[in-house]
Amino acid sequence: MNESSSKQNRQWCRRAFWIWLVFFIAIAGLLAWFDLDAMRRKDHAPPYWQQCLMATAGATLALGLWLFVRWIFTSWRNFRRLLVGLAILATLVAVFYTEEDWRGKRAWENCKRELEAKGAVLDWDKFIPPSVPDDQNFFAVNTNFYLRFVKLQTKEQSDALNQVGEWLHIDYGSNAVDLAKSKPLVAKLSIVTPGEMVPAPAKNSLVVQFNSPNASRQIQELIQTTVGRSANGPQGFKFSESALTALAPAQIFIQAEVLPSLGDLQNLIPGDLITNIGRLDVKPTADPKAFEVKFVGGSITVAADYLKWSDKFVPAFDDVRAALKRPYAIIPGDYSVSWRMPIPNFVMMRWLAQTLASRAQCYLLLGQPEKALPELALIHDLCRILEKPPTGQPETLVEAMINVAITGVYVNTIQDGLRLHAWQEPQLAAIQKQLQEISLLPFVNSAFRMEQITIVNIGEKVNASKIYTGDAFNVDQKKAWYERLWSHRYDAIPRGWMYQNIKYAVALEQPLIDCFDPANAEVYPKKLDAASARLEKSFAHWSLFQYLAAIAIPNFTKAFQNCAFNQTLANQAQIVCALERYKLANGHYPETLAALMPQFIEKLPHDIIGGEPLPYRRTDDGKFLLYSVGWNETDDGGVTVKDKSGHEDKTKGDWVWMN
Repeated sequence: MNESSSKQNRQWCRRAFWIWLVFFIAIAGLLAWFDLDAMRRKDHAPPYWQQCLMATAGATLALGLWLFVRWIFTSWRNFRRLLVGLAILATLVAVFYTEEDWRGKRAWENCKRELEAKGAVLDWDKFIPPSVPDDQNFFAVNTNFYLRFVKLQTKEQSDALNQVGEWLHIDYGSNAVDLAKSKPLVAKLSIVTPGEMVPAPAKNSLVVQFNSPNASRQIQELIQTTVGRSANGPQGFKFSESALTALAPAQIFIQAEVLPSLGDLQNLIPGDLITNIGRLDVKPTADPKAFEVKFVGGSITVAADYLKWSDKFVPAFDDVRAALKRPYAIIPGDYSVSWRMPIPNFVMMRWLAQTLASRAQCYLLLGQPEKALPELALIHDLCRILEKPPTGQPETLVEAMINVAITGVYVNTIQDGLRLHAWQEPQLAAIQKQLQEISLLPFVNSAFRMEQITIVNIGEKVNASKIYTGDAFNVDQKKAWYERLWSHRYDAIPRGWMYQNIKYAVALEQPLIDCFDPANAEVYPKKLDAASARLEKSFAHWSLFQYLAAIAIPNFTKAFQNCAFNQTLANQAQIVCALERYKLANGHYPETLAALMPQFIEKLPHDIIGGEPLPYRRTDDGKFLLYSVGWNETDDGGVTVKDKSGHEDKTKGDWVWMN
């Protein structure tokens, strides 16, 4: 009996193996056909080892299913047991989905009612912008404007853009002068030993004692005067007011008891401390008492050359100025879903702002502030595109932060003109008026709330499976057949779990939104840091209900910080313009900021961190100190803190206006 049973088992094993092999060959053949089809369509396909594993797993599952079906139909009792089991399973599944959907929707509706009772508006449809007349809309000036200033979404639009020429195709390229190659001569050094005649001082010369404690500073000042003024452009260029290859080198006579070595002179004239343009080095000559100071690194763009190159865009700049006089800036398009609405071309906005800033800096270096002002004003007016008049809605966080960034470029250009002492009373008054109009907090606040509404819109309208796989946001992404098959792995997620995700994300975001008050123009960094810490702690524990929050909640802390810093810069610039106007009228800076009112400024902006007046005092060197208490909410006496890279650490120390 045992031998017979063993023989039957071996027969069944052989039969099962042959059945499994048939399934394996069939599935492998189907995968091979898909592979050939993918090659024909120039699509990607899984590697062969993955296809082998898929065929093995598929054949095994098919064999198991075949054995199960065979077992069911061997007797009526087995079939009846199957039906009863399926009925029980279907009932349990129905109860599970009904309960989870009800529980999730109820939790979200309760949360939604609480937020709406506090004034929150969570209905996306209420933020869809109105239709505006084309002849009053910035984006509807002509097709060229639309193709340049709107982020294109189709290949046809991109092809059309390639046909419109160089109207605003801004790319300066590599027209800068490489100082490492040209090595222009900056100064000639002559060593004067005891008994030698010292030449009479000339316009571009200097006599200095080698061991004098002020020797290095005096030489640096002369070289800086010889090289001329310079500015760091926002696109990475360094601008000079004159061509360095045609300099009249300075004559420096160094009196020394003992002939200094080359190393001594290189220590006296450190190349990285002399000029903002490039690195200098002291070079020997055939005469042991004569040396030359040359540029050996860096690159420079002559201000006049950059203006000459960019003059071809002046007609385009004038077109933009005229278009910005239109009262509306609403991109035509489909706003039915928040995550696919049309948005501006941020690359064009950045290029345009940076090019205008560079032109303004070049005019300032050439002593033409009256020509720099229109370029500066256009940077200021560009922000209207991102602020979306008449309603300012819907404002995405990216748009708000590009607005913040352009404002930073604008204020830095003003600051550069003040450093060069280029602005005069007419320009200062006009700039001050422009600065009074800058109010970043309401737009950033609107963008943060719009992020919250977008989360609600996504969660309520998009299938959970498409959110988990990312298909909802990558509708044009091409996928291979096996990727499309795998993307259905989340189809069984209950709808109620997505409502729980919405509630979780919105509840986490609300404390972050409450960390600043746009109406009173105040920011609360400590509250934000605490809310961000709670957010990070929450994400440290995995949950089925936090996926939407993890992919949708942006870095609020960085956005808040940049907004607060650039708004502070704009407020400080407004006060500094008034200070400079006061000095032009009185010959000195005032003892207190109150002396500026009302002649030079109507109302003094307060510190948006803490709400107190911005600290100010005159300094002994005839300048002034103006600062904000900064992100740490502590008055450090006007002291800034540098990070490891040498840049200002915005989280520590005070935010000081540099003058």
